[in-house]
Amino acid sequence: MANTADLIVPNTDVTFTITKKPNRPAARKTIERLMWMQPSCVKDLSMLQRRRKQKDIKYTIRAGRVWLDRPRATRTARCVKGESFTLLVTPHIVNDLKSVAKYLEATPAS
Repeated sequence: MANTADLIVPNTDVTFTITKKPNRPAARKTIERLMWMQPSCVKDLSMLQRRRKQKDIKYTIRAGRVWLDRPRATRTARCVKGESFTLLVTPHIVNDLKSVAKYLEATPAS
């Protein structure tokens, strides 16, 4: 079995599976940010962003001025043990992947 860091090569499709839950919040956030780079998540996030801009803003009057209450972004992916995601590894994200490689198991995407 190849080491996870050995499979992290730019311009390849790799499937990552979370093998253990990160104990540092920074590592959890990095993994979630990488999970959001999947094409399906990107589509979901852009549709939700458009909906928040158009429909979900609540306008209120405070001190004679209009205030906007904008909802927070929806989390479409969670860092949970056993969850898997497929990414095209680009040179920009290689360092992020290597920093959380101990929490991930990598296999070449088929």
